[in-house]
Amino acid sequence: MTHGASSSPARRSVLGAAVLTTAALGIGAGAAQAGERTGGVRPSGGDRRGLPVPTVIAHRGASGYRPEHTLGAYQFALDMGAHVIEQDLVPTKDGHLVCRHENDITGTTDVAAHPEFASRRTTKSVDGVSLTGWFTEDFTLAELKTLRAKERIPGTRQENTLYDGRWTVPTFEEVLQWAEKEGRRRGRPVWLYVETKHPTYFRSIGLGLEERLAKLLRRYGRHRANSPTFLQSFEPTSMERMARLVGTPRVVLLWTPDDRPWDFRESGDPRTVADLVKPDGLDWIAGFAQGIGPLLDLVIPKDANGRLTEPTTLVRDAHARGLVLHPYTMRNENTFLPADFRRGTDPNAYGDVFGAYKAYFATGIDGIFTDNPDTGLLAASDFTA
Repeated sequence: MTHGASSSPARRSVLGAAVLTTAALGIGAGAAQAGERTGGVRPSGGDRRGLPVPTVIAHRGASGYRPEHTLGAYQFALDMGAHVIEQDLVPTKDGHLVCRHENDITGTTDVAAHPEFASRRTTKSVDGVSLTGWFTEDFTLAELKTLRAKERIPGTRQENTLYDGRWTVPTFEEVLQWAEKEGRRRGRPVWLYVETKHPTYFRSIGLGLEERLAKLLRRYGRHRANSPTFLQSFEPTSMERMARLVGTPRVVLLWTPDDRPWDFRESGDPRTVADLVKPDGLDWIAGFAQGIGPLLDLVIPKDANGRLTEPTTLVRDAHARGLVLHPYTMRNENTFLPADFRRGTDPNAYGDVFGAYKAYFATGIDGIFTDNPDTGLLAASDFTA
């Protein structure tokens, strides 16, 4: 089956259900009511008043339906009722913070179609990985603004290519201004989840992220412990640095057990993620952060066939130290789901994503990142009903 034939009806039905819910009950009302039934926010992990549990975090915006990290993806996620909207930050040559999942913009913009930038294509090592393409740190903001965003995985999400070229690459300051405007219009703050990408690498080339980010957070009043913002990084020392600059709640992201964060590699720290999820590691994280963002496999591992096994003790151990857990990432397509929740043979078709959400929510996690906020909201409402 082709991607369009197999997945379009499913997408329309899921989105339609969410739109119907928000139209009838108000934006995000189903999930908000669910949060009230579970007592709202857990007392740990800082002040998160107004966020239901489970919290639905729009991963790079509504990236299951729009090209990621565009104002269109952020707006669509907010209109769906997502509780929090995520941004990843990388710098331009002249020091502006912009929203891209990676500094390599080859696959997420039309830069390859701009002959004036052909000579900017280069090969460099980022966190020990050799990459060839075009990179944000080689463009001024004015130059970057001549490019247009496009779908990152068109083979999987062909429908999203409809929106290729519609939006530019947003600066983080533009997102902050958008959030202020939407917050005033809706009468409630717009929550953001902000990641520092490759902070050690950028600091090594004179484009440190943390001080630039702290300056913007202070300018827009998001620098306090009760600000409607989370900060996050795969490099724990980036969150340690942010803890010295602002009071905004901080989260340490965790990849596979054998992964050694790049800042650890550079400093000679021998610890891996397997060490950080142990009680001693969680104690250390709790000294400067309010939460962890683990890979879903750290919450429920998969067996050799890709099926879910038994949950680990990570949720219990993190909660015992006052840390919230916001694991990543749920996506509707079969190719991204555990094998026991895939349906049919088309990897791009939607699987039993509601069943997968139920399994993960049952572990006691506080929230989840998802490319499909409408699906996540319905799953959260089902779970807390």
